[in-house]
Amino acid sequence: MARAPLTLEQRLRPPRRRVSPLIVRDTINGLLFVSPWIVGVLVFTVYPILASFYYSFTEYDVISSPTFVGLENYRELLTGDPLFWKSFRNTLFFAAVAIPLNLLVAVGVAMLLNLKIRGMAFYRTIFFLPSIVPEVASAMLWAWILNPQFGLANAMLRGVGVGGVGWLSDPQWSKPSLILIGLWAFGGSMVIFLAALQDIPEHLYEAADLDGANTLRKTWHVTIPMLTPTIFFNLVLGVIGAFQYFTAGFVLTQGSGNPSSSTLFYAMLIYRNAFSYFKMGYASAMAWLLFAFVFLITFVIFKTSGRWVYYEGEQN
Repeated sequence: MARAPLTLEQRLRPPRRRVSPLIVRDTINGLLFVSPWIVGVLVFTVYPILASFYYSFTEYDVISSPTFVGLENYRELLTGDPLFWKSFRNTLFFAAVAIPLNLLVAVGVAMLLNLKIRGMAFYRTIFFLPSIVPEVASAMLWAWILNPQFGLANAMLRGVGVGGVGWLSDPQWSKPSLILIGLWAFGGSMVIFLAALQDIPEHLYEAADLDGANTLRKTWHVTIPMLTPTIFFNLVLGVIGAFQYFTAGFVLTQGSGNPSSSTLFYAMLIYRNAFSYFKMGYASAMAWLLFAFVFLITFVIFKTSGRWVYYEGEQN
């Protein structure tokens, strides 16, 4: 029996390629090798995220089954919980002051450590060491330094004729004290800025010298623009980290947020609701509000980055 002639569509259709058994075997073997990672991500990352989203719409105390309450947790947070707004303001103040200050100090120290002088490797090591000290150990050290009665900081102030400061026991000084403690470990950002400084082409400074630019002008018109991608990177990481600030504040105040709730940060309130009051649904709602706010801030930073971030070689 004669075969029917092929249509134009059939003629133009590309031939089906048979999958080689070797490719199938390699794909299966590859999936088997990465299966522990896939299972780990699904069990310890994807499932907790989805579960917390569901629990944010429930009343859940871990012991009994969750009870669906809709948006009640979110309504209570936004309209009926004064500690929510207190912790949010504390965290916002901390982020607004700590992030620019950390960037400024990290850039300044990185520029100093980029100078070509003897013993620079030693100085770089000294400035980087605080960033590898465990955060709990660092907090305990600063608790002794900032002790109002016998701390080293007040002893030095008294030595120059200045009265002692309450530091962590004074509501006016508690948040600046924690910002100071966080500023101590700027080594991670400093190393990134130092690497970016060493990557700036030397011919840009040579061209600035030919134009008669002094050190200040070279810093403002060459160094800072070339550092803007690194500033952008550290800014995003700083925003994410600042709004999750927890360890040092928790250790130094034993989780109380005292004095007068001045050190009650958002993550500490989430921890208190989840593991002290066992209000897991309420804490999940807080976590998702935090995610939404941080996502909004980072989205704004990304959208506005085109106005101030300069990438070498791009055409305007």
